[in-house]
Amino acid sequence: MATIPVYRWRLAPDGLATRRQLRARGLRPGGQDVVAQIERPRRRGPLVTYLYSIDRAKPVRPMTPAKWAALAKANAARRRCAECGRDAGYVIPTLLGMCASCAYAEEQRAA
Repeated sequence: MATIPVYRWRLAPDGLATRRQLRARGLRPGGQDVVAQIERPRRRGPLVTYLYSIDRAKPVRPMTPAKWAALAKANAARRRCAECGRDAGYVIPTLLGMCASCAYAEEQRAA
């Protein structure tokens, strides 16, 4: 396996981009291998980000109606309270596992 070049934070050459930077341009890596990596120093060890060639990146695939429907269904499930079954109108925190009305019912009755 060949080693890839490692660049310091903000010192990568032009023509390379992270996944997020590619996405902002409407591109995706498209199956290409990692070209290089960036290391950002920090106390717990370096933060590593992989870089891809912009020239070999492919356009993002458009969302199909079926994908939009699946995404809407998944988001609706994240808003549904497991306790009362109502749509909370917001994404329910996984820590609670239920809407705020059900999680803090005792406090709301006392008020």
